[in-house]
Amino acid sequence: MTEPKKKKKKKPIQKTRTPMPEQEASVRVGNFDEVPLGYTPEQAKQEAARCSQCKKPLCVTGCPVEVDIPGFLKLICEGDFAGAARRIKSTNALPAVCGRVCPQEDQCESKCILAKKFESVAIGRLERFAADYERNNNVVELAEKAPPNGKRVAIVGSGPAGLTAAGDLVLLGYDVTVFEVFHKPGGVLMYGIPEFRLPKEIVEAEVDYLIRLGVKLELNVVVGKSVTIDELLGERGYSAVFVGVGAGLPVFLGLPGEDLGGVYSASEYLTRSNLMKAYLFPAYDTPIVRGRGVTVIGGGNVAMDSARTALRLGAKTVTIVYRRSREELPARAEEIDHAEHEGVVFRMLTAPLAFEGNEQGMVQKMKCLSMELGEPDDSGRRRPVPIEGSEFDIDTDLVILAVGSGANPLLTKSTPGLTLNKWGYIKTLEHGRTDKAGVWAGGDIVTGSATVIDAMGAGKEAAADIHRSLMG
Repeated sequence: MTEPKKKKKKKPIQKTRTPMPEQEASVRVGNFDEVPLGYTPEQAKQEAARCSQCKKPLCVTGCPVEVDIPGFLKLICEGDFAGAARRIKSTNALPAVCGRVCPQEDQCESKCILAKKFESVAIGRLERFAADYERNNNVVELAEKAPPNGKRVAIVGSGPAGLTAAGDLVLLGYDVTVFEVFHKPGGVLMYGIPEFRLPKEIVEAEVDYLIRLGVKLELNVVVGKSVTIDELLGERGYSAVFVGVGAGLPVFLGLPGEDLGGVYSASEYLTRSNLMKAYLFPAYDTPIVRGRGVTVIGGGNVAMDSARTALRLGAKTVTIVYRRSREELPARAEEIDHAEHEGVVFRMLTAPLAFEGNEQGMVQKMKCLSMELGEPDDSGRRRPVPIEGSEFDIDTDLVILAVGSGANPLLTKSTPGLTLNKWGYIKTLEHGRTDKAGVWAGGDIVTGSATVIDAMGAGKEAAADIHRSLMG
């Protein structure tokens, strides 16, 4: 008589995430090196083993670029790190970028089944690990491409939307050219996100991979001035154009004193520091005002990036001024946490009224008003309401306005047939199609300021629709 088989005991679930090492706050404020240091292979395997390998993985439904999350996590568990990277890259052209700046906590990780009782699997950290392993160990393999189909597609803008569309289309056999206004490709990845959060060598490596796939790149080209959309579709011989130029136009508040020296838009401040490397002055001849008492107005990721950059440029104090309460801060929790640990002060329920300068025309004071929260507005957040008689001053010698960005009208106004909304963004139909034949659009130029991964999702959707349209 055979003995009944004993059931294997299930390994207990690790309830919390495997911690990721990072630079100490007291050390990192003195450099522009990346803050999180990444997983070791052992840590990555430990964290990936927490995945339940669900039959219906909801995490995938939370990913705008539809990465096979359980698939690449399983490969990490098995120690096939390069295979995990290739699995991700079958749908995501920028895994090392996404692993660093994508708001996974609101997307794939929020749908992880473990999140119901424990901490979700650290999908973003593992995506970063796989991409970094492949790059650092020189085991990058080019994805298989379809044969050339004879069609040419122009991509305007080399930000996340444009690069994603380019990566998908080149694999489908298209002759793809990306036109970029700056001297470096990457868009907001290059000029908007600081080195300590997204090293530029990472962006350069991701772009280089696309070039090796066959994507062509034309830099210092102002589409709308150097060449028009109609010229691309006409005499230049492109069958389709995807517009992914982002929303890089600075937004100001219209307050008295905004024209003083030392009052920057976040767009200019971060572009000077990141793309133009002002933090390495005088090695790079891009001066920047280095305030001692810095005030950043706004509460999003751009505000956190600006505040943390100011600290690294030598500020004694950096204060974030936000007109709502802490609960309404739109920045990622991780970015808020990093900022606080580095010494950034948060002044909630405060709104600026005006800026005052000294005899040299440089800002020295900001007049403010205290606020309280009223009923929710259209965004669902409680509306800030001024408290009468609560005016006060903040001494400051550098102000950074991180209150959003707008659509640059240069391209849109030079393109007849494009319909815009009241804010100047391009109106699209389904799948990124515009009402101008042969033109698609996606990313911030359609939605206004959003996330990197949302822009990537728009680029992916448009690329698929361009393929359907051109190939029937």
